[in-house]
Amino acid sequence: MLTNYYTVNKDGGSHEIVIQKSRFIGTIKRVETEEEAQSFIQEMKKKYHDATHNCSAYIIGEHDHIQKANDDGEPSGTAGVPMLEVLKKQNLKDTAVVVTRYFGGIKLGAGGLIRAYGSSTSEAIKAVGIIKRQLMKGISITVDYALLGKLENELRNSEHMLETIHYLENIEFIVYVEDGLETAFQKWMTDLTNGQAVIQAIGEKYVEIEVESTKE
Repeated sequence: MLTNYYTVNKDGGSHEIVIQKSRFIGTIKRVETEEEAQSFIQEMKKKYHDATHNCSAYIIGEHDHIQKANDDGEPSGTAGVPMLEVLKKQNLKDTAVVVTRYFGGIKLGAGGLIRAYGSSTSEAIKAVGIIKRQLMKGISITVDYALLGKLENELRNSEHMLETIHYLENIEFIVYVEDGLETAFQKWMTDLTNGQAVIQAIGEKYVEIEVESTKE
């Protein structure tokens, strides 16, 4: 598993721009399989069935092993590939984009089309938002109630993610720690509690962190 990677907000979304009277609607969605990507593309083609073009691109897999681009009738290499290049420049994974064009009567030429489809993809990504998925290791810390206030304060002011507190016979904190920091975290907990904490690993998961889109 990757320690971390970037993708788009799981809710997806769209953004429209107008260039030389042509409408370009960029729609972005997070996908985990090629079947999901193809289903999303067909959904957009059905939604915008009256559009001049519904061009698409997607990149899927831990090592980006699935990469596809489709010009949907635009001159070869002027739509799908520029869209895919934007996804790659943003270091996005598991992401599909469809840019829908309603022709406005003015031809853009090859260079204009490349810029238009690239810009539409970039703007849609900005509108939807980029997410960093960080692999975190779950750790359970069980302590006596006397340590509740001290530990809760320390954890909430740390870089680690305090997911929940269970108020049982003793207090149990469920914390997620960035992959690779588990040993340092356990030592910190041991020092804070003078060795009175019961510390156990409880699995791992990806935690989603919003980041800004800065690359064009």
